[in-house]
Amino acid sequence: MRETAILLISCPDRKGILAKVTGFIAENGGNILHADQHIDFQKEIFFMRIEWDLSSFKIPKEKIAGSFEPIAKEFAMNYQLHFSSKVQNVAIFVSKYDHCLHDLLYRFKAGELKGNLKLVISNHPDLKELVETYGVPFYHFPKTKETKLEVEEKEIELLKKEKIDLIILARYMQILSDNFVNQFRNRIINIHHSFLPAFVGAKPYHRAYERGVKIIGATSHYVTEELDQGPIIEQDVVRVSHRDTLEDMIRKGRDLEKIVLARAVRWHLENKILVYDNKTVIFD
Repeated sequence: MRETAILLISCPDRKGILAKVTGFIAENGGNILHADQHIDFQKEIFFMRIEWDLSSFKIPKEKIAGSFEPIAKEFAMNYQLHFSSKVQNVAIFVSKYDHCLHDLLYRFKAGELKGNLKLVISNHPDLKELVETYGVPFYHFPKTKETKLEVEEKEIELLKKEKIDLIILARYMQILSDNFVNQFRNRIINIHHSFLPAFVGAKPYHRAYERGVKIIGATSHYVTEELDQGPIIEQDVVRVSHRDTLEDMIRKGRDLEKIVLARAVRWHLENKILVYDNKTVIFD
């Protein structure tokens, strides 16, 4: 496959942005493959994702950012430049629930998710055999209240040694410290087994069952210091009724969790997400 470059842009909205960006690409021999934009009219912010073929592009890869910088300054842009040849290194954190882990292991192995799954970390040893069946290294880091911060330092050291770009919390039943979150800002994706902002925290299916809800959901979001309050990436729901037992709701919810988490991970790995004001823009 031909290598492409991807620009993700956010800046104050004004005339001429689109013409300037597309002109920069066209004037340097780039063939635009995908372009998507969005304007937050209330806050007057312009967002854009544009991808182009590099095979005939006149500017060498390592000089594209420098060449684009004058345009970025002119429009006060925040921007990210990515290349399709860069495959992100991924780590999965998991506890004892295995449904999301099973799904992710399969999708990475099948090539459905474009990422290099480097390792799995767990605070329990239960899923070691499953993970190693896929040829993925498994690390057991048991935690207690007293050892949590010390163990996190060891985890961070391992993640940095392996040059991890994305961390997936696949039903990891631990709250990460502020220090951990700050080390990987907007690079930790969690799946919460509820349609946020309803039923935050533990046992949402039990609380939904007790409340007699008619819809349950799942939410994938970036992790921030505030529990279950990070920028939402994807959500989905399924109908339930008075006939559904708690076990039915958990089963239906777990199916949703797998799908919602996989979508969020795929969009992140394909550089299709922009975060702003604790919200996200997801580009097609």
